[in-house]
Amino acid sequence: MDFNRVIDRRHSECIKWNRFDEDVLPMWIADTDFKCPEAVIRALHERVDHGIFGYGVPPEELYQTIIQRMKRLYDWEVQENQIGYIPGIVTGFNAAIRSFCEPGEAVIYQTPAYPPFISAPDSAKLRGVQNPLFQAKDGTFQIDFERFEQQITSEKVRAFILCNPQNPTGRIFTREELTGLAEICLKHNVLIISDEIHCDILYDNHKHIPIASLSPEVAANTITFMAPSKTYNIAGLHASVYIVQNPDLLKKFQCFCNGLVGCPGLLSLTAAHAAYAEGDEWLAEQNHYLQENRDFLDEALRTQLAGIHWTKPEATFLGWLDCGELGLAEAPYEFFLREARVGLNEGITFGPQCGDFVRINFGTIRVNLQEAVNRMQAALAAR
Repeated sequence: MDFNRVIDRRHSECIKWNRFDEDVLPMWIADTDFKCPEAVIRALHERVDHGIFGYGVPPEELYQTIIQRMKRLYDWEVQENQIGYIPGIVTGFNAAIRSFCEPGEAVIYQTPAYPPFISAPDSAKLRGVQNPLFQAKDGTFQIDFERFEQQITSEKVRAFILCNPQNPTGRIFTREELTGLAEICLKHNVLIISDEIHCDILYDNHKHIPIASLSPEVAANTITFMAPSKTYNIAGLHASVYIVQNPDLLKKFQCFCNGLVGCPGLLSLTAAHAAYAEGDEWLAEQNHYLQENRDFLDEALRTQLAGIHWTKPEATFLGWLDCGELGLAEAPYEFFLREARVGLNEGITFGPQCGDFVRINFGTIRVNLQEAVNRMQAALAAR
């Protein structure tokens, strides 16, 4: 796979490349500019060539591929009747909080947070409780466990939406951290809804641990969401996986979804199976390229973009850039959009304390990343 290949996305339905004016370099929404694995394209062609697209069911092969994948990667034993499919993880956690929470109850999540975490409780007539991560002396984002438990008890929290690997900071939570979160949730009967969509994009030999794999007790209190979408750049096909090992939780979740949230379509499931079954070599090459992009950006922040800081992400293709030292008179998102013509994600959308931040997507070809750095450097020099 040539990950430096230029593919025109602007003359398609692409959200990423069509949000801004044509002179803006888009470095925002979390998809990549890489062609997906050939195995996925081939499987889609074969299914289309069949020519009939009547009602179907998820293929047995997909269930077995997921079961084997969970065992191989995480030593996690999952059964077929514990697996289901949903069009997207945002749909999934919105459905989950509606399934298990009553109006007026609270949902807790960690900030900075993927913006749909922030909007989900409000849209469900629930209360959102923000548990801010804090930066240690080494810059890493850490969990304030004492505050987490205090908020759960004082706010009568019913559910916790976990994001691991964490978007936008790129943290991979350790076994000890996940155990601490799980124990607090078990103690206070708080359901864990775990968004693990970035679990396959890892660097420096880091390992992902599904929180439900910690113990049977944690598994019985967890709904896990995963997807091939970020991993293989097939987000537009809308196929995600949920794993629920508590049969009572599973029944309640599926009863809520019945008639409201459908299964992904035939082509989506075809793509998901091909990606999971045959995409490992492509994924290894992509992760190597993304790690080089991450390291390139890390060096650029030291040499070309003085005053902007980050903690090098352990996972995801997203960078959380702290622009507070720049002393800008406006939000950094606005400054870089107007003066550099670089489109980033606006920090304030990730939490009220995030106004000095922007999120950058380095899941693109190297020439785009270099161009974004050069434009941002020139804009800062011209102030």
